[in-house]
Amino acid sequence: MSKRITRRRTLAALGASGIAALAGCSGGGDGTETEGSTDTQADTEASDDMEGTTTGGSGGASGTVKIGVMQPISGDLQYYGQQALWGFSSGLAYKAGASPSVEAETGSQTVTVGDVDYELLIRDSQFSADTAQSLATNLVTNEDVDMLFGCASSGAANRVSETVAKQAGVPYMIGPAASASSTAESATCGEQIFRASENTAMDARSGGRYVARESDVSRVFLFGADYSFGRAVVNNYEAVLEAEGVEIVGKRFVPQGYSEWEGLLDNAAEAGAEGIVGGFTVATLPNLFTSYLNGDYDYTVFGGFATEITNNVVGGLLQNQLGEPLTEEKLAGAGIGPFTTRYHWNQYDNEINSAFVDGYVNAYGKVPDLFTSGTFTAASAIVQGVEGSGSTEGADIAAEMRGMTVADTPKGSDAYTFQEYNNQARSEMTVANVVPTADEWSDSWGAPVQPSEPVARIGADETTIPADDDGMNCSL
Repeated sequence: MSKRITRRRTLAALGASGIAALAGCSGGGDGTETEGSTDTQADTEASDDMEGTTTGGSGGASGTVKIGVMQPISGDLQYYGQQALWGFSSGLAYKAGASPSVEAETGSQTVTVGDVDYELLIRDSQFSADTAQSLATNLVTNEDVDMLFGCASSGAANRVSETVAKQAGVPYMIGPAASASSTAESATCGEQIFRASENTAMDARSGGRYVARESDVSRVFLFGADYSFGRAVVNNYEAVLEAEGVEIVGKRFVPQGYSEWEGLLDNAAEAGAEGIVGGFTVATLPNLFTSYLNGDYDYTVFGGFATEITNNVVGGLLQNQLGEPLTEEKLAGAGIGPFTTRYHWNQYDNEINSAFVDGYVNAYGKVPDLFTSGTFTAASAIVQGVEGSGSTEGADIAAEMRGMTVADTPKGSDAYTFQEYNNQARSEMTVANVVPTADEWSDSWGAPVQPSEPVARIGADETTIPADDDGMNCSL
């Protein structure tokens, strides 16, 4: 009981200078506030569950770990939340030797691994920082969760870190939000803040190095969305490319959904760009690609390989421009790619990934996508933290995860390690070309194009921001 009272008092004491003051007025939110359950009886029952937690012999834990989950499971980007939850479910299922069972819907869902129940209190964050903050506050104060997990929006993840998780001392596993700042800036990083999911710096450090070392591109123009994600993409590509001797001939930030691309692409050509980077999501990338494919540009577009929904739109544009059927020869001459990939189902050949892909397809009808390895690993790390600490208390799990090498991940055994200086997991990245979707994947990958087999691998020790780098402003 004392844990719940402490968290409530901590959050209440923040008053107007803390959570309440930021709700509905900070950047990245839409003013909407969504609360989870505030039912008194439900809160009492939750505390009874926690009081029943016991620690067994040989370091084995038993009891319940309550995880407050915030993901966008409605709206235009609900697929981001689905991926995140399905990956997390698959990680828990793998550790349990079972099939994935968690659905992307609000409510309480429980997965049992050994003698521990992982109760997921799933809430719809609606890709809104305001909503995520409100939900996180409720999950901590009224639901007494042991940990928080989630947010696909980087703005939402940073808000939850700053105003809820760090203030209340509740462990928070960010994912799949990808802005490097979440684990690189002192305001948002912390001893209780973790991320297994790959980030924009990893995209840039792998993709930028590949372009600089393996291509003829020596002059690049950088474009990005004018918010934390897009700025992180541009800033990290700029740092990496310049360090590799590539000249940055210009950079421009535009609002999400920007559509007047012809003039900006002409500007890049006039600046002598041999390549451009687009730091955007599905809200903007199709507009950029439409103008690029309809224009007559000599430079190449590169960046990170996106999710199925973006590949579906871009693939359709390529079909319209190049004609059907798409072939590797046609795509090779389109000036698109190669791209880095944080994870896609065909980039890793190991027993864990094979089981992951099979179980995911059987459960959800799709192959694992960009975000799923990171959230699988997040769940795997939490279970490993419980088993290693012999405890279901959030603080004990977090202590066990610091510096942890995660045993079971889709990229292979021991493929992710949480860096002790910022709790960001580092892992290998790959580079792949854009190729037509193979017949064997056409039923479970709803896009005309897919990543090729890896053309390069970038080791985990090269993908993340080093502790002594100017871009690393987190020291735990």
